[in-house]
Amino acid sequence: MGLRRSIMLLCLFLLSHTGNSQKRILIAAASDLKFAMDSIITVFKKNHNAVVDVTYGSSGKLFQQISNGAPFQIFFSADTEYPEQLQKKGLIAGEPYTYGIGRIVLWSKRLDPRKQGMVLLTHASVKKIAIANPVHAPYGKRAEEALRHYNLLKDTKSKLVYGENISQTAQFVTSGAADIGIIALSLAMSPNMMKSGGSYFLIPESSHRPLEQSVVVIRHAAKNPVVMSFMEFIRTETSVKILAYFGFSKP
Repeated sequence: MGLRRSIMLLCLFLLSHTGNSQKRILIAAASDLKFAMDSIITVFKKNHNAVVDVTYGSSGKLFQQISNGAPFQIFFSADTEYPEQLQKKGLIAGEPYTYGIGRIVLWSKRLDPRKQGMVLLTHASVKKIAIANPVHAPYGKRAEEALRHYNLLKDTKSKLVYGENISQTAQFVTSGAADIGIIALSLAMSPNMMKSGGSYFLIPESSHRPLEQSVVVIRHAAKNPVVMSFMEFIRTETSVKILAYFGFSKP
């Protein structure tokens, strides 16, 4: 009787697992999307019986994981370059879709960047400046480009501290581990950072390449209906409005 019961329970588990796997979405998303994506998923789940699991990180590291066979089904990058590289590798279904354009800001809890903008970085009171690691984080690359544009990279190089991704960079400045930082506007506009009492200066787009951000479906998920439903939802006016609320402009 005990063996029979165990077999029945195992069968029920396998049936349940098979059913849920059809309605589970595995997303890899750039860290700047944390609050916008959480909001989009909340609305999506109201009309879809799906489990949505998101792993946030730097676009470059997520790209490497996908290239090495990580089972993600959708990849939201903070640029267009990593999705295009996946396309060249033959790892995606269809074409990359540009879902928004991000912005970078100079943010501080202790200082007020609104008064002096980028010049503030040269002050003696600024000991540590946080940016995302430009090796694998698009926001870090744009931060370096902006510093170079204002001829500040050489003078600030010794002050730079690098976050593994843009979320960790934001944590450096909110915690006081850095005096000031160049972070994503989408994080600066998040409830957590708005409540922290900090302020920011919107860095002009003319100082760096555009932060065009794209999403792709990984090839093995092309026939998964709930994955495709999510991709359709990303294109709706509802998702566009949520992204706009967190500072992403339409391409």
